Amino acid sequence: MGSRRTGRAYALQLLYARDGDPATDVTGAAVSWADAFDLEVEPGAQVFARDLVAAATEKSAEIDELIASASKNWRIDRMSRVDRNILRLGACELLAFRDVPTKVVINEAVELAKRFGTAESSAFVNGVLDRIASAAGRHSED
Repeated sequence: MGSRRTGRAYALQLLYARDGDPATDVTGAAVSWADAFDLEVEPGAQVFARDLVAAATEKSAEIDELIASASKNWRIDRMSRVDRNILRLGACELLAFRDVPTKVVINEAVELAKRFGTAESSAFVNGVLDRIASAAGRHSED
């Protein structure tokens, strides 16, 4: 698995933990989890995960607003924690990591949804992130 793909999966787990307990220090958790569970998270993936989580945390209000406006008939607090945090990561990448092509961001989020979500998660994540990308001026051709 590539370094960024591993980093995204790791970042998702950190955001999921923080979503369940907002007092969770995700930066500290990243280091302690890797040690405690003997996770083989390569340094590049750890750095990317940390950068993703930091950006998602910094832009959380903006990201949640984008998700809420792009997810038709779904309040963000009614989404599953997994889907909500995959959307947060994807929206964060669309906003803050402009070097990553839109297609890659959406595809990677869909892959996370297939791996960690329900049978419906991947289609839901794909649709919401596509609307966010359009609203942010990130066309799927880039």
